[in-house]
Amino acid sequence: MALRTLASLGSLAGKRVIVRCDLNVPLRDGVIADDGRVRASLPTLNTLINAGARVVVCSHLGRPKGEPDPQYSLAPVAQRLSELLGKPVAFARDTVGESAHEAVAALADGDVAVLENLRFNAGETSKDDAERRAFAEQLADLGDALVSDGFGVVHRKQASVYDLAEILPSAAGLLIEAEVDVLDRLTENPERPYTVVLGGSKVSDKLGVIAHLLPRVNRLLIGGGMMFTFLAAQGHKVGASLLEQDQIDAVKGYLADAAERGVEIVLPVDAVVAASFSADADHVVADATALEDTPFGASGIGLDIGPRTAETFAGAIAGSRTVFWNGPMGVFEMAPFAAGTRAVAQALTEVDGLSVVGGGDSAAAVRQLGFTDDQFGHISTGGGASLEFLEGKKLPGLEVLGWA
Repeated sequence: MALRTLASLGSLAGKRVIVRCDLNVPLRDGVIADDGRVRASLPTLNTLINAGARVVVCSHLGRPKGEPDPQYSLAPVAQRLSELLGKPVAFARDTVGESAHEAVAALADGDVAVLENLRFNAGETSKDDAERRAFAEQLADLGDALVSDGFGVVHRKQASVYDLAEILPSAAGLLIEAEVDVLDRLTENPERPYTVVLGGSKVSDKLGVIAHLLPRVNRLLIGGGMMFTFLAAQGHKVGASLLEQDQIDAVKGYLADAAERGVEIVLPVDAVVAASFSADADHVVADATALEDTPFGASGIGLDIGPRTAETFAGAIAGSRTVFWNGPMGVFEMAPFAAGTRAVAQALTEVDGLSVVGGGDSAAAVRQLGFTDDQFGHISTGGGASLEFLEGKKLPGLEVLGWA
């Protein structure tokens, strides 16, 4: 079955349309550090505004404990949304209370209001079906239809994502539609050569996606903190680098499976090793087979792929027709250890085909390193949701919209 799209809702003029966005942006001292997710919501919101809908935006931000917490208020997001839309955006000081009802009642056709953080109510994330449903019923009182457009939360069975979509006429927004289209292309008949680049800190976070993609890809490039578990699985010492000892046997299994399938797993041939986890720590480039043969000995920490590896990875990416990348190659937040991530990002911008940045830290990295969204085929807004989709898992927030 296909996703229900906006067209399935018919005319929305004059109707109160709740839009479940993912506006979970990073805040520093109350200021938005990266507004990528806010910008990603604009196509759907503008479509509804132009259709004459009365738009009620809801989202979570951070991990409050089911009660109001000022540091997680969506007020700065509402302000940024107003700037980006070029029109006033009302802000309700609560989610389903008096302020929310007043803000929604005051909307005219084409107006927009933002509700306060959904997770200020424990019912949003409750594991108790009845408690979650009760909160969804309260939300439903504020709208005539739901447009689900928060791809970053579709892997969660939460009140605004799942239950509300059962209660109100519901459809996917343009963002979710685009995300599903791209990720489906990564799993069903991708153009070849097909390369997947995986980084980030932990192998355990990526085991499912490795298992699901191995039969589908031509090559797998492994960087980031997870590379040290792969190197250890090959018998190499990794000093004080991040190592998941309990995953070594699983990694050995994947290496054997890849060899049997003819899938090329490309591991780093060198790494940047530092004396400590610090931006100003002494650091050197070492061969991947000799990470402890540095002035730092067994206490050295690998914090980035090395220059020869970056060049190899860039070449493999450039020669591909389809590339999916999830997870930075090193501690990109520190300038001395950002070169590997920058090289991979640059290579993705030059792919003659489909290049996909898989959300989360990867999306933050490309923006922090000075790349723009339009340099890539697609930047996903949902790291965890993207990975679960690529693992072949059922995502409740998509299933409730008709995806099967």
